[in-house]
Amino acid sequence: MPLAVGENAPDFTLKDQNNQDVSLADFKTRKAVLLVFYPLAFTGTCQGELTEIRDSLPRYANDQVQVLTVSVDSTYSHKIWSLQQGFQFPMLADFWPHGGVAQAYNVFDATTGRANRGTFLIDRTGVIRFAEELGPRDPRDQKAWQQALEDLQ
Repeated sequence: MPLAVGENAPDFTLKDQNNQDVSLADFKTRKAVLLVFYPLAFTGTCQGELTEIRDSLPRYANDQVQVLTVSVDSTYSHKIWSLQQGFQFPMLADFWPHGGVAQAYNVFDATTGRANRGTFLIDRTGVIRFAEELGPRDPRDQKAWQQALEDLQ
């Protein structure tokens, strides 16, 4: 079970595809954060979900909210994939300790060594306002994210 709505979101610092540190605390008091865990780069369902984020980026990255995507892939994999697909949002590497942030959010699958499809909307105070977890083969309905963002406004 993922962390529940109403819980405080664990802080973290991870490297993005440009090898820059990104922390959840960077956005506290300034923006809500849509935190999107996905199993692996270069896979069909993950690419479909991230492409939808890319194609609707102003909905997920604006003055009110910042999208952060996370997988256990390396920064190097994220860099290549972001260049190939035109992903202009932070793609964070939960590479080492392996899956540590996914574990903190209770969406890590220790059997496969990767995150499930966990999604969290974290408000400006650091409280989780939306949480979901699906298996690696189950695509998410991003309409639920959009509704959660509208409800947060």
